[in-house]
Amino acid sequence: MVTTTIRPASTLDVATAFDRAQQQFKGLNPQEPGQWPLLPKVLAWVATGALALGLGWVVLVSSAADELEAARNVEPGLKDDFRAKLGQAVNLSELRKQKQQVQEYVTQLERQLPGKAEMDALLSDINQAGIGRGLQFELFRPGQVEIKDYYAVLPITVRVTGRFHDIGAFTADVANLSRIVTLHNLAIVPTKDAAGTLAMDAVARTYRYLDAVELAEVRKAREAESKSKAPRK
Repeated sequence: MVTTTIRPASTLDVATAFDRAQQQFKGLNPQEPGQWPLLPKVLAWVATGALALGLGWVVLVSSAADELEAARNVEPGLKDDFRAKLGQAVNLSELRKQKQQVQEYVTQLERQLPGKAEMDALLSDINQAGIGRGLQFELFRPGQVEIKDYYAVLPITVRVTGRFHDIGAFTADVANLSRIVTLHNLAIVPTKDAAGTLAMDAVARTYRYLDAVELAEVRKAREAESKSKAPRK
């Protein structure tokens, strides 16, 4: 007896379609993809699109990861800044009181700076402080005025002779003047006088505030200096 196996038509159709599809991939010329059959073309387009999407996704994820890392690095500084500003906000009233106290202190210091018209009187006060202690001025020479941001400094080279205690009292009198006067580069040496007197060399610095015209000149000079240092384009 002969037994005959009959395959279902669906199985034959699938096998035939698979064979036909397989035949389309045989003998493909990679130099001429435009001549390929339809199925290889479609698969090539799908693979190319998938590759492009994959590369784009990698690039986007990489960029986003970098941005996330940068944000994480900035986060601690922002937290510290927030805590500092929160503390300032809590103590705002106290900070305002401190600011007012500082401003009042600065105003008091500014009042100790004489103006141009008062400088002659201040130099006279220094001279009278030495004479009042019985000292002899061998040198009292004002130097070149040094202009600062909002005040001016006048150095005065001084040389006085007298007894030790009188020299000490003179320096104390200078420190107690109503205007700010400072002594620098002090040097005390004995003289050749048999009475045992001493000579003190020092540089007295007096300070005065700048008037409106001088302040304008200082600002103008600063602006010109900044422009000269700025890199040229």
